[in-house]
Amino acid sequence: MKTIGEINERIQKGEAVVVTAEEIIELRKTVSPKKLAKEVDVVTTGTFGPMCSSGVFLNFGHSRRKIKMGGGKVYLNNVPAYTGIAAVDVYVGATAMPDDDPKNTKHPGEFKYGGGYVIEELAAGKEIHLEASSYGTDCYPNKSLKTKITIKDINEATLYNPRNCYQNYNVAVNLSDKTIYTYMGVLKPRMGNANYSSAGQLSPLFKDPYLQTIGFGTRIFLGGGIGYVGWWGTQYNPSVKRQANGAPVSGGATLALIGDLKQMSPKFLQGVSLTGYGTSLMVGAGIPIPILNEEILNWVSISDDELYAPVVDYSYDYPNSTGKTLGSVSYGELRSGKINFMGKEIPTGSLSSYKTAREIAGILKQWIKDGKFLLTAPVFHFPGPDSKYQFKPLKEE
Repeated sequence: MKTIGEINERIQKGEAVVVTAEEIIELRKTVSPKKLAKEVDVVTTGTFGPMCSSGVFLNFGHSRRKIKMGGGKVYLNNVPAYTGIAAVDVYVGATAMPDDDPKNTKHPGEFKYGGGYVIEELAAGKEIHLEASSYGTDCYPNKSLKTKITIKDINEATLYNPRNCYQNYNVAVNLSDKTIYTYMGVLKPRMGNANYSSAGQLSPLFKDPYLQTIGFGTRIFLGGGIGYVGWWGTQYNPSVKRQANGAPVSGGATLALIGDLKQMSPKFLQGVSLTGYGTSLMVGAGIPIPILNEEILNWVSISDDELYAPVVDYSYDYPNSTGKTLGSVSYGELRSGKINFMGKEIPTGSLSSYKTAREIAGILKQWIKDGKFLLTAPVFHFPGPDSKYQFKPLKEE
């Protein structure tokens, strides 16, 4: 048994043993779990993929002649921001799109630009065109404002993502006779391809399936800077079925993440267009897993061959919420480039970047080894499988 405090002391002394999730899997092949649990202090993880439930809170500060943007309209590079917060605070969502975007009027739409791109360009220090209009008040008399800003001109830029880091996710296929366009990419007819979006054995929540070390206040790598777990994520569902090794067989847990955009890099925050669907944001996140005991060591050592994702038909079952899955496949199979499923060999494609996930885990490892990043114990832990917390889908009249 170790404590996070003891591990932090070793980090500060430069004595901590830190390895990535890939490295611990290799070590586990030749070293006993008991020995590894004693010798290894931290295992780092990483993921980089489209995370639609993302966005940034911006506080512009007041113009010389003040304007009440709250209740009015604000556009950043023609992308609308949500203004129902306060006079000069807005929220830009990753999936927001310009009002004049043709969307899917000519199907499939291209969705060339949106909120995810605005966030990337802010992180890159690029100039953004700000346009605001309002109704005017005695204390905020200005009714319109046009200017150009960069992130340096903004008082606060807080990345706040209500739902990131899905613990597990669907493998999307298309059983219909026509090509379909989804947030899981373009799906060819008659199971012509299978798309997935997870870093598998590198993915943070696979490495701590019951979130014993992850909770409110956990310090993480976020977008190239330091961020924190702010709450459990929306659509958090701890009660899904699990494998014997603890890994969920479907979505499972999610995290709400927060951090200072001014610390971040466009390398790990990238706008993305999904043909026929819309825009999103590629988010890089990495979470350190402290090896407090042998049980946690066993979890972080689980490989892609032991992790399974559900295969779902996106032509009917997904859009109609049937809850049906066609079966499951391992991440080892998915990463091989093809799966043999339902009597057919199907090419696979990943919307997330395993290469960048590996890079994130490596960067986080180096931060810890250099003593630049200490671990935090959660202020409190999130609801577990045995809690009364329930994930409730929307009811229709």
